[in-house]
Order: sequence, then C-alpha cells, then structure tokens
Amino acid sequence: MNNQKQQKPTLTGQRFKTRKRDEKERFDPSQFQESIVQGLNQTGSDLEAVAKFLDASGAKLDYRRYAETLFDILVAGGMLAPGGTLSDDMTRTEFCLFTAQEDLETMQAYAQVFNKLIRRYKYLEKGFEEEIKKLLLFLKGFTESERNKLAMLTGILLANGNISAAILGSLFNENLVKEGVSAAFAVKLFKSWINEKDINSVAGSLRKVSMDNRLMELFPANKRSCEHFSKYFTDAGLKELSDFARNQQSIGARKELQKEVQEQMARGDPLKEIIAYVKDEMKKSSISEQTMIGICWSSVMSSVEWNKKEELVTEQAIKLLKQYSPLLKAFTSQGLSEITLLLKIQEYCYDNIHFMNSFQKMVVLLYKADVLSEEAILKWYSEAHVAKGKSVFLEQMKKFVEWLKSAEEGKQRVAPRYGTGKKAAA
Repeated sequence: MNNQKQQKPTLTGQRFKTRKRDEKERFDPSQFQESIVQGLNQTGSDLEAVAKFLDASGAKLDYRRYAETLFDILVAGGMLAPGGTLSDDMTRTEFCLFTAQEDLETMQAYAQVFNKLIRRYKYLEKGFEEEIKKLLLFLKGFTESERNKLAMLTGILLANGNISAAILGSLFNENLVKEGVSAAFAVKLFKSWINEKDINSVAGSLRKVSMDNRLMELFPANKRSCEHFSKYFTDAGLKELSDFARNQQSIGARKELQKEVQEQMARGDPLKEIIAYVKDEMKKSSISEQTMIGICWSSVMSSVEWNKKEELVTEQAIKLLKQYSPLLKAFTSQGLSEITLLLKIQEYCYDNIHFMNSFQKMVVLLYKADVLSEEAILKWYSEAHVAKGKSVFLEQMKKFVEWLKSAEEGKQRVAPRYGTGKKAAA
C-alpha cells in the first residue's frame, strides 16, 4: 500500500503580466486640480507667468483627459457643478477670469493666455469650444460681472478666429432668452468683437455657420421683430449690428418672395395674379423696383429645366421670355430698372456658358416686347455694362446698336432724359 499522499491536481499555464498602458486609469480630476490651482496661486495675477506655467505643465499633466477641469479652473477658479456653481469639495484659486478686472484690456490679456495654450496643445481646441458652449448655458449661475467678463472674452476670441461662431447656438436656449440674459450677454460680446475687428468680421463668421439669419432668436417669440431688435441694439450702441440684422431680414424676405413666385409659375397661375402679388409684396417689404426686377429675372430663369445643347437653349430662352415679358415689363418702369435687367442678363449669359451666344437675341426680344427701351440699351452699350463677357456681348450688340442709332437719327427725335422712367416707343 502506498503511504504517500495523493497530490491534488493543479492548473498549469503561463501567467501574463498586465502592461501598465493596458490598465484603465480611474478618472480622478482632484489631483489634477490640485496641481493647476497650486501653480496658479504661485503665478498670481501675472498672466505672462500663467501662460508659461500652463505651457510647461502640459508635459507633466494630462491636459487631454482633464481638459474640462483645466478650463473650468482658468475661467471660474475651480470645477463647476451643473448650473454654473463651484463644487464645494474642491480646491479653488482666486486667480482666474471671473476674479480679474472687468475691462477690455484685461480680457484681451486673458484671451492671449487661452490662445497660447491652444496653439501649444492643438488637441485642446475642440474641448475649449465645448467649454465655451457649456459656460454660455450656465450664464444664469454667474454674477452680472462674471457674465460681462465672459462676454468680452468670447467676443475677442471670436474676432481672432480662436473659436467658431457656432458656439453662439447656446445663447438661443429658451430659459436664457426668456429672462433676457442672452440679449444682454450678446451686447457685451458683439461690442468687444466689433472693437477688436469690425462688423464685416461678425457678418462673415455668422454666415460661415448659417447663423446670420438667427440673431432675432436672442429675444422671446413675442419680441422677435426687426423693429425691436433694431431699437434694442441701437440703444446699446450697436447700430451696425442693427443694420446688419435688418439687411439679413430683407435678404431672407427676398428669398422667400422668389420662392413663392417660382411656385406660382410652376402652378401656372395667371400672370396678372403673379404681378399683383409681387407688387403687393414689394410695397409691404419696401423693396425697390431695381431689386424686384432682379428677383423676377431669377424666378423666370429658374422656372425651367434648360436643354444641354447650345443650339436649342436660345430657342428655349426666347420662348420663355416671350411668355413672361409682361411680368418683366411690370417692373421696368424706371430707367435704372432697365439697366439692372440688362446687367442681370449679361451676368447670366456669362455665368452660364450655353447662353453666351443668346445675349443679343434675348435683348432684342425684350426690346420688341417694350420691356427695354433704346435709351437703356444705348446707355448699357456705351458705359453701363460690366466686365463679364464684355467684348463678346458688345460685339454681338454692335449691329443692333448701330441700327438703333440710325433709326433715332432718322426720326430726328430727341431722347427723353435718362432715368425718368418714361419708355420710348419701339
């Protein structure tokens, strides 16, 4: 009998040591915050020293992981809880944007700190924009002075292209709009933006992110009118912003008008009804006849699918213009309107290469239909044309213009003074 104890079975196999980079690090911003706060307390209000500290710390601290914490501290002095209040259980610093002097020069210096930081660590760019969006949503949780500083900083950053104007979407939050926070914040923001650059910078940035037509949304629905917007921002010293918004609304109204006219054409509505509708809208929206003839021309030329063959497109255009000549005639009672139409035709034929050889035939048709007068055509030919396709179109018109001049001399008729709106008999 074997007295040896029976050995228990053991599991054998290779043991793998987990590599440090594969271990998931726990998200703990407190230690990160301690390091940043300590550094800011040491640098104090010297923003040059702050910028150098942040530059050097990026090599030792995990900015990528704790970007939100970093920006919270730089703006508010500590980590922000939902709503914009500072977290009670965290270390804070007194050296931050919200405790700084409330003036443009100081805010420009702070903008430089953020600019240097993001240029040095490009990966922070997206996180910074998200931070600004969040801060705008927290505006009600900040004091008036804190909001003013944030508005000035944001305006400077927008002016210098450090952030996208898309962040302004946060200002359209219903609660902020309802209590007038958004509009008041926008005043400070746009003032610092225009002070840094100009209204063209504002317009370009807003158009880039399709916000140029959304500024009215800074006000509640019952105050969302051009008149209220204009008065509010003009009284606040931002007349250029009021003018920009009014112009944008006018452009929007024109686009809607053109869309409606095209729909009426597509339905086959009688021309008399279309003309009556356009005249009514022209009066309501205070649109000049020169602007309206441009809208009518665009509507007519957008109402059909054009043939791809050049030899057929002229015939198609002539047929279309014959059909809609009464509409064009209704809005060329002034000499300037006729010149505007001639320039629209010139630009259209130049921009659409299939129409390059159609210009003269289109002009002659509209002359015969009493849409264009000989005075307008002669003025366009001699001085009012634009550079687009100039040599081609002047050559096309040469014989017709010579005929007009000889016909005029033959009748021994003195042309009426140009611009009176009186059309000569064809």
